[in-house]
Amino acid sequence: MTRALVIIDIQNDYFPGGAHPLVGSVAAAERASAVLAAFREAGDPVVHIQHVWDAPDASFMRPGTAGVEIHPLVAPAGDEPVLRKAEPNAFVGTSLEDTLRSLAPDELVVLGMMSSMCVDSTVRAASDLGFAVTLVHDACAAPDLTFGGTTVPGEAVHAAFMAALSGNFATLVGAAEVAGSRP
Repeated sequence: MTRALVIIDIQNDYFPGGAHPLVGSVAAAERASAVLAAFREAGDPVVHIQHVWDAPDASFMRPGTAGVEIHPLVAPAGDEPVLRKAEPNAFVGTSLEDTLRSLAPDELVVLGMMSSMCVDSTVRAASDLGFAVTLVHDACAAPDLTFGGTTVPGEAVHAAFMAALSGNFATLVGAAEVAGSRP
């Protein structure tokens, strides 16, 4: 079985000191790093996604800032492609579908940030496009969100989105399971 790893938006702005820190971003990135290392060791393909928010009112992921850069824990290496996007769904306005079709994986392994936005949008789209998706739930992170005067903690936001994706759009697994399954 062939697999490809898609790393979504693990960028500096999502970490402490960044313009839009997420709950649990450091722990999620450390687990993502372990999965990435396992894929590299096995020689399996890796595709990096980088969000660039090029709008006058952008509050994070702005071009030319340190925050837009991919975090060092999962920095691209060698000839690993980096696809830049401007929308939550990494398939919109990018060559992601063509890139993945050329790799012809039996399974996409996805992880990244934000669980409630770009991870959710991309996983749903991948499933709709016919890809078998495995989502590494503990290598993702979400922000606290507010709705109707109620603040929902990031851990609850993350759990709700993982619950919605599980079984319907993706198989959810932990990073240790994915990293440990690689040769």
